[in-house]
Amino acid sequence: METLLTDRLATLSHPQRMALFRLLMRRYPDQLSAGEISSVLALKASTTSVYLSALKTSGLITQQRDGTHLRYAVDLPAARAVVSDLFLDCCKGRADLCPPVSEFQPKVLSVDKKLNVLFICTGNSARSIIAETLLRDIAGDRFNVYSAGTLPRSELNLIATAMLAEKGHDTSDLTAKNVSVFQTADAPVMDFVFTVCDLAANEECPPWPGQPISGHWGMPDPVKATGTLAERRLAFQQTYGALRNRMTAFTALPLDQLDRASLQHRIDDIAKETETGIQTT
Repeated sequence: METLLTDRLATLSHPQRMALFRLLMRRYPDQLSAGEISSVLALKASTTSVYLSALKTSGLITQQRDGTHLRYAVDLPAARAVVSDLFLDCCKGRADLCPPVSEFQPKVLSVDKKLNVLFICTGNSARSIIAETLLRDIAGDRFNVYSAGTLPRSELNLIATAMLAEKGHDTSDLTAKNVSVFQTADAPVMDFVFTVCDLAANEECPPWPGQPISGHWGMPDPVKATGTLAERRLAFQQTYGALRNRMTAFTALPLDQLDRASLQHRIDDIAKETETGIQTT
């Protein structure tokens, strides 16, 4: 165990290998190609290949073939083992060196109050706005819902707001905001933070106060859709349908019965199991 731990720590001690590992952690459960990793981290293809090989050899990431491409993801059990070995095994049970094991045990969320949920995308003009509106209207009695962007646009996307209005949603209070608004000392403490675009998930953000449960529910940007107006509207309908599926699955979770680890797994599963669908009502 000690040799495996030191090997993994040595692998992660390299700043760029650690950056790659962090990227895959932020994008979990997505599986990324070497080309996308190189692009996000501005690395040469050969350099990325060397780093991926080192992380894979240490058992910190997995590799899976997708047609002619190889895709990579974090190995979560291995990541948990590194943390466990560092904070538990190395302390040899000495309470003066490490917190008691009970402090690392998952806790169930309190549902005696409304929980705070934040959706993040790059522009905060379409996907995160749609997600905010859907969860607010599906379960606004249980959640305070917000959205923000890492590089917010000055105006909301007109096709997105028109579609929401046509479906009976109130869009009067929707605005584009920078994510920094929710990182101030007086901002509401989030219970959940979801990224709904890959670009936002690729960026490193400061740790959120309160350690909210996070999820990456990335999907294509409908704003980038091309073609006729009908074809572009269809892209927004598909985004709406996919997000509605995810909100329905999320609100069905028994939050008062799942510990944090189980809840995190269920949220990751929602990203993998829900598929894009068109909602016309």
